[in-house]
Amino acid sequence: MSRQGSRDTAPEIAVRRLLHRAGLRYRVNVPVPGMPRRTIDIVFGRVKVAIFLDGCFWHGCPVHATHPKANAEWWRAKLDKNMARDRETTDHLRSAGWTVLRFWEHESAEDVARRITAALTSERSTPGES
Repeated sequence: MSRQGSRDTAPEIAVRRLLHRAGLRYRVNVPVPGMPRRTIDIVFGRVKVAIFLDGCFWHGCPVHATHPKANAEWWRAKLDKNMARDRETTDHLRSAGWTVLRFWEHESAEDVARRITAALTSERSTPGES
């Protein structure tokens, strides 16, 4: 597991390229405020939008998740813990006023970038924010 890449994955890079090409500027792998050892994949800090691109295996995609047969009990506990941590992180950020968007690695980069752009447009036009 230590060799498993946790940042700069192919889906992340594809989405980031599309966002950058669209003129959007962001930060990557930013620590979650108040939660040590957790990071946000893509951050638009001024409008408080956090983007997570989750891997199907590691985060329990309802469509593509697989269940290893070897050491199955350990893996089930590990993957359940990952999903609980994802929920906790999302709840923490939302309670701090962030908009949290989560996408699966199997979603097309174009669709993800389009949905992020739409969310940013609505965040920027929210009354009371500049």
